[in-house]
Amino acid sequence: MNLMDVVEKEYAVKNEYPRFIAGDTVTVHYKIKEGNKERIQQFRGVVIQRSGSGHTETFTVRKMSGNIGVERIFPLVSPSIDKIEVNKHGKVRRARIFYLRDLTGKKARIKEKKF
Repeated sequence: MNLMDVVEKEYAVKNEYPRFIAGDTVTVHYKIKEGNKERIQQFRGVVIQRSGSGHTETFTVRKMSGNIGVERIFPLVSPSIDKIEVNKHGKVRRARIFYLRDLTGKKARIKEKKF
């Protein structure tokens, strides 16, 4: 057995988050420390990609702030993430939707999955 697997199993933190993939619109509630105060801030956007596996898994969320696109990479196993809410499930055919960066306006919309 690999030594890294043993260490990851030993220090594994189980966080229960909903299942989400690229194309989904999520709201990430994460803790921000300002001086000695701590507050929770929300970041709502479209998941562009999920990468890594196990303890090193990350996901990238992109949102439009005014006219500027803002991307943020969150580690999935992080004590600073309070909770993740899935707002919409998007219908995309790729695992990494970087083409969304070049689109603006109505072309940048993602269709919603119907269940």
